[in-house]
Amino acid sequence: MTDDIRLAFAHPSERAAAMADPSAPVDRISLRDYIVEVEIGAFQQERGLLQRVRFNVVVEVRPQSGPLDDDVDRILSYDRVTEAIGAELAAERINLLETLAARVAERILREPQALRVFVRIEKIDRGPFALGVEIVRAKSDLAGLAEASSPGPRVVYLGPDAAASGHLKRWVDQLAGAGGAILCVGPGEAGRPQSGEAVTQRRIDLLAIEQQAWLLAARDRRCAVVQSRTELDWAMTHGQVCIWAPGRIVLDTVDGPRAPVSDGPALAGWLAGMLAARELLVIGAPAPDSAVPTRGVSGREPGLGLKR
Repeated sequence: MTDDIRLAFAHPSERAAAMADPSAPVDRISLRDYIVEVEIGAFQQERGLLQRVRFNVVVEVRPQSGPLDDDVDRILSYDRVTEAIGAELAAERINLLETLAARVAERILREPQALRVFVRIEKIDRGPFALGVEIVRAKSDLAGLAEASSPGPRVVYLGPDAAASGHLKRWVDQLAGAGGAILCVGPGEAGRPQSGEAVTQRRIDLLAIEQQAWLLAARDRRCAVVQSRTELDWAMTHGQVCIWAPGRIVLDTVDGPRAPVSDGPALAGWLAGMLAARELLVIGAPAPDSAVPTRGVSGREPGLGLKR
């Protein structure tokens, strides 16, 4: 077996040692065989099922220039590594190990002492073997990933009459000129099938909202229907007006909305809070409680009183 193949299957600590720069020695901390149970996976049979996932992490850290004085605040604690894993698992349901590994690595590298991190993640319940990924990320890879200082997006909820209003195109003009927005709608006023069971009814209600989203998109082709957080972030970065189809984010979020998803204004308020929106604008419906500044307008006028 060649060294390259051996290192490919060795613990990340061996790979870190093999990739070390002798002219710039570093210290390393490691987390070995850390196992958690989590719902993860892109396949339908992996939904609603906990499976064991094993983490092996090695972090290269800047050597201390002075005495430690046995002070835990002067080092990168092992707890920060496990906390990074826990925080990313709690943030939302994740489909891909690659996504989870990248997010854990990025969170660890935001620690001041961390220079480079090796992350290996394996599913160990899919058969008599382990399925996994391993990545290497360095502090320099964080360039361009700095926390944005710009205000959050504007979330706009359209009541049924507002969604059908003749003012819609003028509202989209104003929203586009004010930096873009995320449009939200409810499930509509037409009767929906009632399953009599909470889990399936939630899916039915989400599908009804997504039908209304596509109907709204047909009224103004500038507004794309988006499903994922990545799509939302891209639309906001480019100042676009998009329409939120909530199924994917709602179902993949660990701590989802408390109100029924059939309550359109409350669901829009939940999204606004999750995104730290600059404003929740509610047109033609009662404004919900929200963690962000909320404003209601009747929708009878073409003006929305927007500020950039």
